[in-house]
Amino acid sequence: MTVPPTTLIVITDVHLPGPDGADAADRPDAAANLRLALDAVAAAAPEAAALVFAGDLAADGHPHAYRALRAAVAPVSASLAAPPIWVMGNHDERAPFRAELLDDGRDPTAPCDSVHRTGGLRVAVLDSTVPGHHHGELDDAQLDRLAVELAEPTPDGTVLVLHHPPVRSPVGSVDLLRLHRPERLAAVIAGSDVRMVVCGHAHYAGAGALAGIPVWVAPATWYRTDALPPAGTLRAARGPSVSRVDLLDGSAVATAIPLGGEPVYQVDAAARLAWMRERVAVPG
Repeated sequence: MTVPPTTLIVITDVHLPGPDGADAADRPDAAANLRLALDAVAAAAPEAAALVFAGDLAADGHPHAYRALRAAVAPVSASLAAPPIWVMGNHDERAPFRAELLDDGRDPTAPCDSVHRTGGLRVAVLDSTVPGHHHGELDDAQLDRLAVELAEPTPDGTVLVLHHPPVRSPVGSVDLLRLHRPERLAAVIAGSDVRMVVCGHAHYAGAGALAGIPVWVAPATWYRTDALPPAGTLRAARGPSVSRVDLLDGSAVATAIPLGGEPVYQVDAAARLAWMRERVAVPG
């Protein structure tokens, strides 16, 4: 049976400041970069199943940042009929995150895990944050709940989302602050219907695998970590990005989309594809 294509738009590491925490002069404007990202998504008008916000949504966990984020996202989410999926990051704070984004009155100190269904696809969210620290961990209860959830496959499989990458990084700072003990997560998802693991945190686009399952490290909207800096340095640059995950008939494809820059060309898609089909043997 052919599985219908499903698209998830991934926006991560927004770092919106609180009311008194404007961006420093030498840092990118987090709010402007968010607007750029949302405008790009709205203009493309993809048939997206959800807008996934993969952590570090606020710079310091202030409720004002979450309210501003929610207000900015709402019209785009509504126009695309693509609900937002909120994921905790190490710069977020559970209590205001839960109150402002999840409308959830449960224990404000508990991990903000969730499960979402869109058609036949399941999006499972794990809160990998450790309050007071910047690396990631998953506790036994979270892994047990995930195992129970994954025990029953879904028609179109599962995308697992957490903030901290469960794979090594070539950037020393990111590698130090990745998900610790990823082998515990690997043991749970091995042999399951998880088609891709999506995370943020690194501020660059990267890919790997865990238990044979693709891992997508989504690039940030705030700034870009340089994974090939001059020797002996750590470096970051301006350059916001979003990404998309497309689940296409048995495969999962992740694509980074840098924002801004002068277009090299912009042509009518139907006309250009017709021109190409005349010159190349393209199925369909």
